[in-house]
Amino acid sequence: MSGLADQIVEDLKRRILSGGIAPGEKLPGENGLVEEFGVSRTVVREAVSRLQAAGLVETFQGRGSFVLEVPERTPGLREVRSHRDVLDLMDFRIGVESEAAGLAAVRRTDHQLKGIERALDDFRRVGDDPGRSVEADFAFHLKVAVASGNRFYGDLIGELGPMMIMLPRTRLDPAYEMSDPEHLTRVVHEHENISAAIARSEPEAARAAMRVHLSSTRHRLAGATTSAPC
Repeated sequence: MSGLADQIVEDLKRRILSGGIAPGEKLPGENGLVEEFGVSRTVVREAVSRLQAAGLVETFQGRGSFVLEVPERTPGLREVRSHRDVLDLMDFRIGVESEAAGLAAVRRTDHQLKGIERALDDFRRVGDDPGRSVEADFAFHLKVAVASGNRFYGDLIGELGPMMIMLPRTRLDPAYEMSDPEHLTRVVHEHENISAAIARSEPEAARAAMRVHLSSTRHRLAGATTSAPC
């Protein structure tokens, strides 16, 4: 069985790394893989489990497995494996992005503000689509960083990429996702507070809103520590 699973892993890994299945896209379903490779469900499940362990996919119960390829440009995020790593990543983001939001409230242009508002509108419309929610969430945070007027903030967030959003959702707690309407509403509201403070040109309020948003995320993640495997 191991040899058959190896073949499936290598085939799917090749598709993922070549861009044939892009980050955020869903892998073929279990039935489809069974038919394609002519193997049992047990073999398919072993192969998918290996891809998940390698950090290339994450499985959501009842919804399938989605690609989580880490871009080559962000090798540091490949080492985010444990609860402690994910919480440390959130601590890092709190410090960097809170200050970026404060600067954005002072330095943003009208064009940049419109970009932040468009990203917020996109995030409101994502529903429970995991691929779109990650990209829309990341786009909002990147727009805020760029609006800081300091290229290093934009460059840094851009280098971290969408994985800075995806990793906390998947590496720490596979059940942590955007399908809960109450959770999505809460996160949208947090984003609205950040955008509104930047629009009002209130740097301290923008810093506080970003800190509240990311600290709330960290708190929710920390609460899952006792039940999720390291």
